[in-house]
Amino acid sequence: MSAASVIAGGGAALGIELGSTRIKACLVDASDPTTVLAVGSHEWENAFENGVWTYAEDAIWSGLQAAYADLIAGVRRQGAELTDLAGIGVSAMMHGYLAFDADGTLLVPFRTWRNTSTGAAAAELTDLLGVNIPLRWSIAHLHQAVLDDEAHVASIATINTLAGWVHEKLTGRFALGVGDASGMFPIGTDGQYDRDRIAAYDTHAAGFLAGRSLPDLLPEVLPAGADAGTLTAAGAALLDPTGTLRPGAVAAPAEGDAGTGMVATNAVSPRTGNVSAGTSIFAMVVLERPLERVHTEIDLVTTPAGDPVAMVHCNNGASELASFAGLFARFAAASGRSLSTDAVYETLLREALEGAADAGGVLAYNHLSGEPIAGLDEGRPLVVRTPDADFSLANVMRAQVYGVFATLAIGMQTLADEGVALDAMFAHGGVFRTAGVAQRFLAGALDAPVTVGDTAAEGGAWGMAVLASFAVARRSAPGTQDAAGAVSGRPDASRQLTAYLTDHVFAGAASATVDPDPADVAGFADYLARYRDGLAVEGAAVTALPLRGIRSSNEGTA
Repeated sequence: MSAASVIAGGGAALGIELGSTRIKACLVDASDPTTVLAVGSHEWENAFENGVWTYAEDAIWSGLQAAYADLIAGVRRQGAELTDLAGIGVSAMMHGYLAFDADGTLLVPFRTWRNTSTGAAAAELTDLLGVNIPLRWSIAHLHQAVLDDEAHVASIATINTLAGWVHEKLTGRFALGVGDASGMFPIGTDGQYDRDRIAAYDTHAAGFLAGRSLPDLLPEVLPAGADAGTLTAAGAALLDPTGTLRPGAVAAPAEGDAGTGMVATNAVSPRTGNVSAGTSIFAMVVLERPLERVHTEIDLVTTPAGDPVAMVHCNNGASELASFAGLFARFAAASGRSLSTDAVYETLLREALEGAADAGGVLAYNHLSGEPIAGLDEGRPLVVRTPDADFSLANVMRAQVYGVFATLAIGMQTLADEGVALDAMFAHGGVFRTAGVAQRFLAGALDAPVTVGDTAAEGGAWGMAVLASFAVARRSAPGTQDAAGAVSGRPDASRQLTAYLTDHVFAGAASATVDPDPADVAGFADYLARYRDGLAVEGAAVTALPLRGIRSSNEGTA
């Protein structure tokens, strides 16, 4: 069946992901989500307003509409009109803080995952709950607002993530996928908010809760494939103000970008993992057993089906690499030889292959914002070298790519020390579009094989479209859901999602695996040792160079 026929027949599923630098929309055949029918995107930037990394409320909705309109333009170029969707799903950057009053009014500007002002709350909650509570988690933001006696706290009726809020606007359901919910509050073995830790927080914050329980404020938790509502008339009008799109599409539970990354790489089973490289960079490793100790550099989250995952999250990923690409793009234009963005990346990354295995003594710190794993409340991008370093373009660019992976490697060493085993590590994100470069360096950094599939650059929007297709399949399959519409238990949800991805989505998928080169492994180890020592320079730069009037960040690939 042609793409136009699938679209016209209402057989398409739409995945939307609100990333840090782009809002992406991906339309697939719901019966075969490996078939991408159209894509759309809209670029946006976070702003640093009054000491908070945020996005304006209007920018969320206008950006969502712009990405959808861009997708529709692609649909129409195929001679089709999109009036009905089989399924829809929303994903977004995880964590952060969106607080609402009883009327659904946003009480304070969206506080994104990049904010690192919640140290006191995170430390207190880690001690209280006996599990690491990262700075960016929603509960840390909420409790920090309580500790700071912020005026809006008394008016809070609900809190949500960005994906959950958009999902609520599109469907009317105050519900969230378990993977995204695991970045709000710890999840228990049953795939719901951990009851014992809920009780502990309720007791600890009884004065603030004023007779309520914390779950009164949090969205309902759903596994992948569960009934998360349908696209309403108001939601269709919000997404498509022209009125062409009709309501009724099956909605998948909203997810975070970590969950869609796992789906996009088929890394949802124990002993599998994936690395997602964009504005931030993070690794997700599906666990066979609980970790033995609490580690502040490791988040315990879940897959979209609720299985436990160790997450190493770094606030700073490929943005500084993108800044260097922009610098050289401008040089090329100024010299009269303009190059496309992809051509600039191709040239610079290929040059990095010619660099020394340890980057010749050059160090690159990509910290545009604070980096908890590195012990930094703020960041200052730096290139550092000793006078005897081999300061060549090849080494500078290899150092920049190494810098993308360096803090991640520090966190991953903690999992290695815990004896966590990996059979497969997958990677996705725009930096992997140039075949064999970032993938090879990541294999060296992790000392493990790294696989990149054909969907590596499509990323989370495609992963969300797959989850929307899975929701359509589960809704139409008899006997798979209970009377409440939920997939019957976490183990069943896990088996069903794994089988769907393995048998239906990735059975014939093309991929390329790169084994670690011993020279790269040794070279990166030398680089990382110097990088750790050089963090003192980064800390001194934060102290010596205060931020002056910065209002937004120039982000890179997402």
